[in-house]
Amino acid sequence: MKKNNSSYLIEKYNIGEMSDSDKQWFEKRLIGDKKLRDEANLRRSTDEILEHQNIISLRNKLSGIERRRDAKKHFIQPKIPVHLKYAAVLVGIVLIGSISLFFRKNISGDEILNRYYKVYEPPTAQRSGQSVANVDFARALEFYNTHDYGNAAILFNKVVERNPGDMQSELLSGVANFGDKKYPEAKQSFVNVINDNNNFFIENAKWYLALCYVKTDERKKAIKQFEIIQEDGGIYSNDAKKIIRRYK
Repeated sequence: MKKNNSSYLIEKYNIGEMSDSDKQWFEKRLIGDKKLRDEANLRRSTDEILEHQNIISLRNKLSGIERRRDAKKHFIQPKIPVHLKYAAVLVGIVLIGSISLFFRKNISGDEILNRYYKVYEPPTAQRSGQSVANVDFARALEFYNTHDYGNAAILFNKVVERNPGDMQSELLSGVANFGDKKYPEAKQSFVNVINDNNNFFIENAKWYLALCYVKTDERKKAIKQFEIIQEDGGIYSNDAKKIIRRYK
């Protein structure tokens, strides 16, 4: 028994956890020690106040829960008239339709070109040999890569004149003329590549021919060309499909 610890003894005494012998001994101390007696009384009063406050707090919490339950019981969900419900549904349908039309609006030719046109990137490797055609091709590439499409087209045309089967130069001539805004010449080059039907540049030629038709506002020809590209299933087929849906 920790008889020298006053706080401990007072706590044990107040909550009734002392044995009979300890209790008799402690009560004798209280009689002879006014300071100890006052402290014990103060601790008892404090405990009673705290207990009382806890009871009040618990009662308040229980009352608040009961009030919220009563409020839910007495709350009546307002009834919406049937005609208003149908009106709300109709408004929603109209709104969804409007949004759908907004996002599926037609796309203009300028938007197609801004979004889908990219200049064809020629191979970086130079052609071997010192023939006039190869020299002209190298110079044409230099003009092409610096966006001097007018001079590039002239030199690519010279290469094609010397070697009509050079479909790479034919394609580059078409793209250069497109960049120089000479669309009839560009179309003819792309058609020549497509009609050759035996080269690696046909897919690109079909794509740039379609964009030529867009640029010259030949809508029906453009759509037909995009449909061909979509059916081919090549690298441009997905873009062609998107354009067809919104260009009609």
